[in-house]
Amino acid sequence: MENKPAIQQEENSNRFQFAFGRINYILMIAGLIVLVLGYILLSGGGSDDPNTFNPAMFDSRRLVVAPILIVVGFVVEILAIMYKGKKQ
Repeated sequence: MENKPAIQQEENSNRFQFAFGRINYILMIAGLIVLVLGYILLSGGGSDDPNTFNPAMFDSRRLVVAPILIVVGFVVEILAIMYKGKKQ
């Protein structure tokens, strides 16, 4: 009878466990999506002709919204790594 719990405990310790929980991975994917969106909003614009000024370079989307999204994306990534779920 004493062998059975020892064998069961050994089987449980041999199971593969991920470093993070499901919530961590969901938060990481959400942070990655926010980061990609921020970088997409940051890109583009400009002019093909260097002698022509394009005022779209100083648009509020590029100067305000995109950097805020990038910072929020990095904060979500840090929180996803640091988040410790409930013990089961």
